[in-house]
Amino acid sequence: MDSEFDLIRVALAYTIGLLLTLLLERILTPTPNFINRPKTAWLLHFGCFTSFFALEFALYQRPFFTSAMVLAGWFFLVLVNNAKWAALKEPFVASDFEYFLDALKHPRLYIPFFGWWRIVLALLAVAVAMSLGVWVEPPVFTTERGTLWLCVGVLVALGAVSALIGAATRTKASYEPTADLTRVGSVAFLFSYWWDEKKPVVMPVNRALAAVIAPASEAILPHIVAVQSESFFDARRWLPGVSAHLYTHWDHAVAHAVQHGTLQVAAWGANTVRTEFAFLSGVANPDLGVHRFNPYRRMALAGGLSLAAVLKKLGYHTVCIHPYAASFYGRERVMPALGFDEFIDIKEFSAGDYAGPYVGDNAVAEKIAARLAPATKPIFIFAITMENHGPLHLETVRPAERDTYLGAAGTDPVAGCDDLYIYLRHIASANQFVARVTEALAGATRPGVFAMYGDHVPSMGAVYRALGAPDGSTDYVIWRGDSPLGARPATDMKVENLAEAVLRAAGLAP
Repeated sequence: MDSEFDLIRVALAYTIGLLLTLLLERILTPTPNFINRPKTAWLLHFGCFTSFFALEFALYQRPFFTSAMVLAGWFFLVLVNNAKWAALKEPFVASDFEYFLDALKHPRLYIPFFGWWRIVLALLAVAVAMSLGVWVEPPVFTTERGTLWLCVGVLVALGAVSALIGAATRTKASYEPTADLTRVGSVAFLFSYWWDEKKPVVMPVNRALAAVIAPASEAILPHIVAVQSESFFDARRWLPGVSAHLYTHWDHAVAHAVQHGTLQVAAWGANTVRTEFAFLSGVANPDLGVHRFNPYRRMALAGGLSLAAVLKKLGYHTVCIHPYAASFYGRERVMPALGFDEFIDIKEFSAGDYAGPYVGDNAVAEKIAARLAPATKPIFIFAITMENHGPLHLETVRPAERDTYLGAAGTDPVAGCDDLYIYLRHIASANQFVARVTEALAGATRPGVFAMYGDHVPSMGAVYRALGAPDGSTDYVIWRGDSPLGARPATDMKVENLAEAVLRAAGLAP
């Protein structure tokens, strides 16, 4: 009788848990389609829950505790997904699982966006599940182990067969994450992206990089400095009241630029490496397939033609400067694969180089200048700055900043816009950065080409809710010290075309 009752308890706990996973999908953003979902997607959903339930049930032998534990993990992923959607307008994708480890290594970059209250809520969910198992629910079986393992075996077989059939017959992903998630649901969505990422990788080739013109002599090669400035864009396009003095040196570079304009980038508010790889490779983000979400996981490591590799073949010494941990995004492996001779990371900077929570733009500019000064052979420096990296709301606004950064707009236009002042504080540093690097190039032994662009607009959710969001484009400038050209009309472009424009300015492309 006890065995029959216990088996009913297993069936009840399993059924309730499975139904609750469907309820959790209803609070997912964006919400998956429930009615017209493909049958293969339902098989993957059923197989996934059944497999996890079976494995944890074999371990704990408490069915309601098992369901609660599986649901706690499911709920945590829903919270993470919704937090990412709120900040970046993109759902959680399979490659994002890597960021859980990064969040432990670099908590300041992740947890404030997720929200401490969500962490507390997830921990409470685990605590409730644990209490159900330890204090409330007794084990299902005490003597009849054969029945236990038969039950586990049936569940494992059901889960595995369902998942395998669903995986083998699943519909092809479009790699447009919002469309894919709403069409097939969370489990099939995550599985498809994870599986497709494991396929053999071949890095696409940008034809413009392949057609680089080798000069007659190394002596005419100019130094090239390209800078990916963290969250940089001309905020005056979005908020006209922003003070012009924050962009004086930027405006001077634009006025004497070979080329300038707005830049359509591959990211919004974060995901720096999408824009970074698009610039270095000349490959449009959508052309990377499933690797578009984090091209540094596998695509960049495959090697291939890149701006650094092309310049290295022409005789350039190639240097990447990033004032953060070399392991972040695996850059210590990626940058050599992309053709860089040197990678300078946070270890080359000191405590005095910080401007707020990160190494300041001024310190990066000085590092660039120090490399340019003694360089006798042509050098290509690619710098990825960090000063303006979020979360901005963890910094404190100084009273004077409210009066000086918005110029004609006067004082705080809307309450709760402190992130904007902090952002503009760091824009002032980016502005000084332009002056220092162009000055260093002008004093070098060779002509110099300077390019600077923003990787994405800043993540300022509260500010955008109050004032409206920008269009997502950033700004770029390409300047050459010995160019006789005056101001030119703006030329808007996509980031994957920027490397070709830089090569043109250096006289290395048609």
